Amino acid sequence: MPNIQPDDLVLVAIVKHRRDLEIARLLGWYRIPLATSPKTVRVDWLAFYQPAAFGDERWSVRYAARVKGHEMVKRINLLHDEPEHPRALEPYYKIQLGQVFVLPHEIPSRSWRRFVFLYTTGQRLLAADDFSDLTVPTSDERDLLWRLLRERGVEQYNSAGVYD
Repeated sequence: MPNIQPDDLVLVAIVKHRRDLEIARLLGWYRIPLATSPKTVRVDWLAFYQPAAFGDERWSVRYAARVKGHEMVKRINLLHDEPEHPRALEPYYKIQLGQVFVLPHEIPSRSWRRFVFLYTTGQRLLAADDFSDLTVPTSDERDLLWRLLRERGVEQYNSAGVYD
């Protein structure tokens, strides 16, 4: 069982294909294109939203993994079997993950959602009964989320404004 803390910063990300979830489980990483990345990838946990490609498990969050770190690599260095991909030479974040855990209960999306990334807290992730419960509604929770994001975002750049 994952040891998710209430104040942990969680990034909910779409895992488009079954292969991507298997890569996370077996190889311990997830990729995010730099061009469409969120403001910070320095989060405690990555939770996976599964779209229609997952059949009976579609439109839900069922899995999460602790984030161990990240690095910038070209897509071709992640997916060697796709050298001709149109974005093969583009930069991607390679998010290093710990074990992928099944959450205590699934978090279904009862209505269709279009999003790329969603920040939430560990408390929200563990308590959510529906995808909409992942959003942070109260001012206290919002303040916590913004504080966590500011702390992580500031850490990404050194004094010269260069990514560390």
